[in-house]
Amino acid sequence: MASMPGILTDWPWKPLGSFKYLLLAPWAIHSFYSFLVKDKSERDISTFLILPFLLWRMLHNQIWITLSRYRTAKGNTRIVDKGIEFDQVDREREWDDQILFNGLLYYLGCYTISRATHLPLWRTDGVVMTILLHMGPVEFLYYWLHRALHHHFFYSRYHSHHHSSIVTEPITFVIHPFGEHILYFLLFAIPMLTTVFTETASIGAMVGYVTYIDFMNNMGHCNFEMVPKWLFDIFPALKYLMYTPSFHSLHHTQFRTNYSLFMPFYDYIYGTIDKASDKLHESALKREEEIPDVVHLTHLTTLESIYYLRFGFAYLASKPYKTKWYLCLMWPVTAWSMILTWFYGSSFTVEGNRFNKLKLQTWAIPKFSLHYFLQSQKVAINTMIEEAILHADRKGIKVLSLGLMNQGEDLNIYGSLYVSRHPKLKVKIVDGSSLVVAIVLNSIPKGTTQVLLNGKLTKVAHALAFTLCQQGVQVVTLHENDYVRLKKSFTGSETNLAYTRSYTQTIWLVGDGLTKEEQQKALKTTLFIPYTQFSPKKYRKDCSYQCTPAMLAPCTIENVHSCEDWLPRRVMSAWRIAGIVHSLERWSEHECGHTMHNVDKVWHSTLQHGFQPLPESLKELAHY
Repeated sequence: MASMPGILTDWPWKPLGSFKYLLLAPWAIHSFYSFLVKDKSERDISTFLILPFLLWRMLHNQIWITLSRYRTAKGNTRIVDKGIEFDQVDREREWDDQILFNGLLYYLGCYTISRATHLPLWRTDGVVMTILLHMGPVEFLYYWLHRALHHHFFYSRYHSHHHSSIVTEPITFVIHPFGEHILYFLLFAIPMLTTVFTETASIGAMVGYVTYIDFMNNMGHCNFEMVPKWLFDIFPALKYLMYTPSFHSLHHTQFRTNYSLFMPFYDYIYGTIDKASDKLHESALKREEEIPDVVHLTHLTTLESIYYLRFGFAYLASKPYKTKWYLCLMWPVTAWSMILTWFYGSSFTVEGNRFNKLKLQTWAIPKFSLHYFLQSQKVAINTMIEEAILHADRKGIKVLSLGLMNQGEDLNIYGSLYVSRHPKLKVKIVDGSSLVVAIVLNSIPKGTTQVLLNGKLTKVAHALAFTLCQQGVQVVTLHENDYVRLKKSFTGSETNLAYTRSYTQTIWLVGDGLTKEEQQKALKTTLFIPYTQFSPKKYRKDCSYQCTPAMLAPCTIENVHSCEDWLPRRVMSAWRIAGIVHSLERWSEHECGHTMHNVDKVWHSTLQHGFQPLPESLKELAHY
């Protein structure tokens, strides 16, 4: 929102929310119906193609969002280092409003201007006219309109909304108040209406021109340099006819330079060119891929999780994972991604962050959770994890933490498989078990004298049971086999361990394998505290369920604008935090296999570095 919002700031359909798309329905249905029922000689393909064209524009923009977020996470040719935050994602959520607005005007034009219908696919004279009109009137008028919008009167009421995004994303280009979009449409309509009234218009010219506008706008706001220097060396005049991402990024950081639309020609004429444009262009191109200090290795979860990745749908990524019904409509893309994961055998960069001087990245294994349950996939998964570790080692990365199911006992013995295979590894492997134990212990209400331990017995479960018994808290199990295994691991000491078939405990520490039947037998107001990466399914409305072990991240961690799986905003899993703390403390040993750090030491170190226990409002989370 602008600092002093003026009239025509909000879109007129803002109160409609997601129902705004229904505004297009009557027009789209009528055009489709007319195309199907009319004789072939009377069919108007130009009006019929408006809706597919709008869908193409959305796809085009999404491709740029995905590409830009992937490239900026890797760091090579990145222009501005400062990250973006959740407020920018929220502000730029309604980027499709501009496409909806244009679509309504396209339909209105076709139904009110007779010459705008039954357009041919191509007319060369109309294409040439469109190019000349853009290079002349459009670029010239936009330059002076843009300068006027930077006058303090208009800037404070309108254009400051756009400049709230100092670090731009491709879609930042359409984030303007409604009043500005009216002016921009009138400006870009000059070539289109001129060709219509001179009867030189064509579908190719219309689609090509708008696609060119989208392409250049997306490129100019993508925050990574992609225009090679040799292009300007071979064609020197191109420097005045085509801007670069670094050229426009200076406008967002300096504000009073580089006003041109896509052709810097007018900035050179009127002396508003930023003198650092060429230098920034060259330095951005030379920038190499960033080498992080810490990597968190995760994987895909459900088939729909691809849309919740940072470079998936930005708004979905900024919210905790929750199944959306409309993603069922994306089943062709979902199915194709599933097929690709069977063949693509390398980890990929998902996200990049900074924590003071520490550089952080998240990598993902291209496997879904269901793959981890297939015996036939275990070798392939282990190979991918091992290759990611060796790749991190070669790059000089200090710490690699294993997230989600990448550290299973039956998969790789909590990561120790890779250390035993490669004893000279310099990168430290961290499974985060000590911090998980610390978080769970500090989540148990004070004064608790008895807890029920139920679920798969992992090394975290053993550590929890042992620590609680040492603290005088009775640990009860429902299964005799679990009781025998735990008692054997506590040989020679009083353990306060008990085996019972009753369900009288109100504090349950739960792991994988907790069944619906067991939950149904719990007392009312029972508190379920998970010690695994996946939350149990919620079958009881009269009980409380805490989220998986996690903590609130310090505000000094930059570029946090996506949620980690099902966790709330700016909340990180214990496994991810453990790797960060391991690097900050410069601990020299691995934390994997059946070894663990001192739980109290890890807990206090984590707090000292600014991570905080979750407040009560964030502890209970919708289940995964």
